[in-house]
Amino acid sequence: MGVIIYDTSLRDGTQGEGVQLSVADKLMIAQLVDSLGVSYIEGGWPGSNPRDEAFFEAARTLPLKNARLAAFGSTRRAGINCDSDPNLQALLRAEVPTLTLFGKSWRFQATAALRISPEENLELIEDSVAYLKQRVDRVFFDAEHFFDGYADDPDYALSALAAAERGGAEFLILCDTNGGTLPGPLTAAVRDALGRCQAPIGIHTHNDAELAVANTLAAVEAGATMVQGTINGYGERCGNANLVSILPALVLKMGIDCVRPEQLSQLRHVARAVDEISNRTPWASQPYVGRSAFAHKGGVHVDAIKKDSRTYEHIDPEAVGNHRRILLSDLSGRANVQLKAKELGLELDAKSPETKRILDRVKQLENVGYQFESAGASFQLFVKQSLGQRPNYFQLRDLEVNIAFAAAADPSPSLDANSQGSEPAATRARLEIGVDREVAYTSARGDGPVHAMDTALRSLLGRFYPQLEQVRLVDYKVRVLSSGDGTGSVVRVLLQSSDGSEVWGTVGVSENIIEASWQAMVDALDYKLVKDGVEPYVSSEPGQPARSSHA
Repeated sequence: MGVIIYDTSLRDGTQGEGVQLSVADKLMIAQLVDSLGVSYIEGGWPGSNPRDEAFFEAARTLPLKNARLAAFGSTRRAGINCDSDPNLQALLRAEVPTLTLFGKSWRFQATAALRISPEENLELIEDSVAYLKQRVDRVFFDAEHFFDGYADDPDYALSALAAAERGGAEFLILCDTNGGTLPGPLTAAVRDALGRCQAPIGIHTHNDAELAVANTLAAVEAGATMVQGTINGYGERCGNANLVSILPALVLKMGIDCVRPEQLSQLRHVARAVDEISNRTPWASQPYVGRSAFAHKGGVHVDAIKKDSRTYEHIDPEAVGNHRRILLSDLSGRANVQLKAKELGLELDAKSPETKRILDRVKQLENVGYQFESAGASFQLFVKQSLGQRPNYFQLRDLEVNIAFAAAADPSPSLDANSQGSEPAATRARLEIGVDREVAYTSARGDGPVHAMDTALRSLLGRFYPQLEQVRLVDYKVRVLSSGDGTGSVVRVLLQSSDGSEVWGTVGVSENIIEASWQAMVDALDYKLVKDGVEPYVSSEPGQPARSSHA
C-alpha cells in the first residue's frame, strides 16, 4: 500500500508562534522538502497575504524534482458567486495544477463562525469545488473540524464530504483541527468515512493533545492514503503532525511505500536545515533526528550496543541521516570510554589498565562538576594526556584580570539598563606565558574578563601558532553547580568554538569563573592545534637562556 505525503510547512507551519518566513526562505525550504520525495508541497494561501502570492510567482521556475506545488484557500463566501469571490480568483492566479480547498464539516462551525445555515454551507462546498475542478487538474478538500463535527453530528460531517465529492474533489482530507481527538474515535470516524465515500481519504492532525503523529498513523492503519503534516511539527498552537516522525514510522515500521530509502536518509539534514532557516533552536531530544535520539550514557547500555546495536536502538540511525553518540558520565562503563575514544579517532582496549584509569578519573571529574557530553574536545585532550600523548604548546606563567568601575556623574538610579548608574566597566587582562624557552607577555582590554583573556592569549599564541587565527568562540554557557554556597559556588563553563569547518566543545570547572573559563579556553585552542597536527613550537636558539618578549 502506498501513501501520498503532502507537506504544509509553508502554509500551516508558518502559523506557529515565532515562525516567520520570507519568500526566499520559503523557496529554500520547498527545495529541501522536495529532496525528501514528498508528493505535494502546499506553498501558502495566496488569497490571504501578498507574501504567499509573491511566493507562487517566484516558484514558477523552482526546479522541483519530486513534489508538485499546491495552493490553499477557502470555499467561496456566502452571498457571492465563484466568479466574484476574491479567494477563489487568487487561487487560480497562483497558476498551480493542484488546489486544496477547506470548508466547514461541523454544523456548529457553519452556524457559529460563518453565520449561515448548515444547508447553505454544503452548497458553498460543492459549488466551490466544482468551479475550481473545471479550471485546474485536481482539487483536494480539507474537511475542517471533521472529527469534532463527526462527534457532534456524524451525518452532517459525512454530508460535507459528500458535497465535496459531488463537486469533483479527488481527495477528502479529514482534519482534526482542534487537535483533541483520541486515536480510538478518530479510527472509527476514518473507517466510517471510507465506507460512505468513493473518493480516497486523507488525514490532517494537530498536536494539542500530543497525539498528532499517533492519530496520523492510526488513520493510515484504518485506510487513509494521504498524510498531511509539517517539518518538525511546526504549526499553530501546539503544532501540526510532525512529518519528521511520521516518515520513518511509515517506511521503517509499517513498510509503507511513500519515500525512497535514500530520500529518508536526508531526513536529519532537512529537519536541521529548516530549523536553521526558520531561526529555531533544534530540539535535542526530537525522535529520529535529534542530537540525543541515539545517545547512550549508561554503561550497561553501551556495552550491549557495542555487541549489537539492536539491544538499545529501535532503528539504524543512518537510515534517517543521524548517528550514534556515546556519552560519558559517572554512569559510564569501560565500553563508554572505548567507544567514545573510537568516535574521536582514538583506539583503546576496553580491558586495559589505561582504560580503567581513564574511566575512574572521568567519574571523579564528573563528581566535581565536569561534563563531557557537550565537551568532546576536552575529553579527547584528557585521553591523550592520560596516555602521555597531549602536546605541550605553552605554559601559563602569570595571569591577572582587573575590572574597574567608574562612578557616574549623576548618582541617581538610571532607567538605562546598560548604564546601571555607572560608566562601562574597564576590563584588562595581563598575561605571561612560556613557549619552549621563550617568555611572552602582554596586556589586553576586553568587553569582559573572558574577552580580555581571549584577546591577550590569542595575541601571544598567534606569534607561535598562526593556525589559531581561524578559531572563533561561538557559544559560552555558565552553570552554577552548588547553589547552596551562594557566590562561592562551583561553576561549569562550556565553550563552543569553530574554525569555520568544525564546531567543538570544551569544559572548565572551578569555584572561580575566570579559572573555569580559562580551562575551557585553553582546551579549545589546544584542540585546534592537535586536530591540525601542529607540533609544539621549538625555539630557534635551544642552547640559550629563555628570552622575554612583549606583544
